[in-house]
Amino acid sequence: MIPEMNDGDFLIDENSSLNGFRWRLFDYDQRFVEAVSQKFNLPDIIAKIINSRNVSFDDTGNYISPLIKNLLPSPFILKDMDKAVDRIVKAIVNGETIGIFGDYDVDGATSSAIIYRFLYDAGVKNIHIFIPDRQNDGYGLSSDGLKKLLSQGCSLVIAVDCGITGFDPVILANQMDLDIVIMDHHEAEVGVPDAVAVVDPKRVDDESSLTYLAACGVVFLLVVALNKTLREKGIYRQKGITEPDLFSYLDLVALGTVCDVVPLIGVNRAFVCAGVKVMAKRQNIGLKALCDVSGVSTTPSIYHLGYVLGPRINAGGRVGNSSIASQLLTTRNPLTADNLAQKLNNFNLERKDIEASVLEQAFEKVLLETKEDDNFIFVSGQNWHTGVIGIIAGRIKERYNLPTCVATVDENGIANGSGRSIPEIDLGSAIIKAKEMGILLEGGGHSMAAGFTLEVSKIEKFKKFLHDYIKNSIKSQKIIPVLKIDSVIDITAINQDLIKKIQILEPFGTANEEPRFAILNAKLTGSDAIGGGNIRCYFSSDNGKSVCAICYKAVDTPMGEVLLSSVGQRFKLAGKIRANDWNGKHYIQFIIDDVAKI
Repeated sequence: MIPEMNDGDFLIDENSSLNGFRWRLFDYDQRFVEAVSQKFNLPDIIAKIINSRNVSFDDTGNYISPLIKNLLPSPFILKDMDKAVDRIVKAIVNGETIGIFGDYDVDGATSSAIIYRFLYDAGVKNIHIFIPDRQNDGYGLSSDGLKKLLSQGCSLVIAVDCGITGFDPVILANQMDLDIVIMDHHEAEVGVPDAVAVVDPKRVDDESSLTYLAACGVVFLLVVALNKTLREKGIYRQKGITEPDLFSYLDLVALGTVCDVVPLIGVNRAFVCAGVKVMAKRQNIGLKALCDVSGVSTTPSIYHLGYVLGPRINAGGRVGNSSIASQLLTTRNPLTADNLAQKLNNFNLERKDIEASVLEQAFEKVLLETKEDDNFIFVSGQNWHTGVIGIIAGRIKERYNLPTCVATVDENGIANGSGRSIPEIDLGSAIIKAKEMGILLEGGGHSMAAGFTLEVSKIEKFKKFLHDYIKNSIKSQKIIPVLKIDSVIDITAINQDLIKKIQILEPFGTANEEPRFAILNAKLTGSDAIGGGNIRCYFSSDNGKSVCAICYKAVDTPMGEVLLSSVGQRFKLAGKIRANDWNGKHYIQFIIDDVAKI
């Protein structure tokens, strides 16, 4: 039997949890639950989860069935979109050479590929992409990169996934008579660069309410606006060009959206749902080759995008050649695609080795340098590879549930860092403020991830700034992590029917997390380590119904030690319910996030 619980209750406190979490049951609006259940013929448990995702009653239909035609906003609600379109259309009509300046991550690569493919399909003959090298060029719009594009004959450069803080490079571009259009989504300062157009939903004066978009989403809206304008002006007809199929670019939009970990709300849900279907058709030669080399032979899932394809695309910018990813996503030659995909796969293997080495050093520093009551983590190392510090920051943040910054220090006393945050702390805004105060040399990002550069002599000042910023944000000296529980269930309720009901809520990601359930009385009947640091457990209810549970990366952790040594004891479990298909058989697994002894 499931004990009677009140909505909003804490099921356990941080002292009972083996990971130091509080478990909180969501406080439901019963009227909403009943109304949604009746109108959409959904079980209460699904209606409750929808309620917990802050979806309004009026938006529930679009949430359950996110369609591009219903959710795509007018591109022109974005500030400066009209200016961007006018300048790019002029370049298309006049046959100008157009440059694309992109970032070196997945969002940058997909954004670059989307606008490149559209321009190519719209008849532009000369297009050049520049992706900065992470170690030599650093992050963002740079004067050297713009000079290179200028030397290739470009009269217009479209900066994607970067540029919102590129004040000095834009000044230089203006002096060189090189027009710049910025398409970004990172946190903006009060002012913006003096470019022809600066499109960024995070501009202070932008009223679009599209701040949740990744850069690839912003660029897709640009493509929609360009396509509409070219059609209405009769330019396709004049040039004898067939209007491009914009839906064919949605695989790239989905990939960039998932990998940039932006909220899966609004039109982002439609982008991902439609994009996965487009990707399954394997029309993009580069993505097809990457799927083949990665062993993705079935219909791609959100997992494949975020954890299989994304890391390989990122690997070029992290440890190899930063331009390979954009080359792969734009090529129309199958042999070239196969070669580039293999290179990215090899770079990813190299990245894993480098990451493992740096991660071990970073965790040692965390244990030595972080105090129990610290509200964030900051570690740095001499000449750590810049390509993995963002991943390291993410790994540390996941383990300790604290905002984390990791920096690598070069021989000139300059620290380049990357940060990952938790929902309670807007790290991007903190970094922008620290830059404005003169603490940082460079910096930018968004709420959950950011990058920065500073002199080593200012690290302590930066740490003091972060401490105060976080303290003021949470009004407390200490962050107590909370596991949000969507529903309390019994092991007997875990079945294929429940899995099908949960799938109605996909795609899962930031702001639409996979539902988390609590089981408040389960007997551990078996456990063993199964490789990769993972632990497999079996739990049963009082009536004998059992479930297989997996606890990832738990070996050598306090929780793992308890699970491996406590067969016969009873536990409270918090985690997710997933289907697992292997060798043609269908299994159900409970993915453990946390446990507490009863």
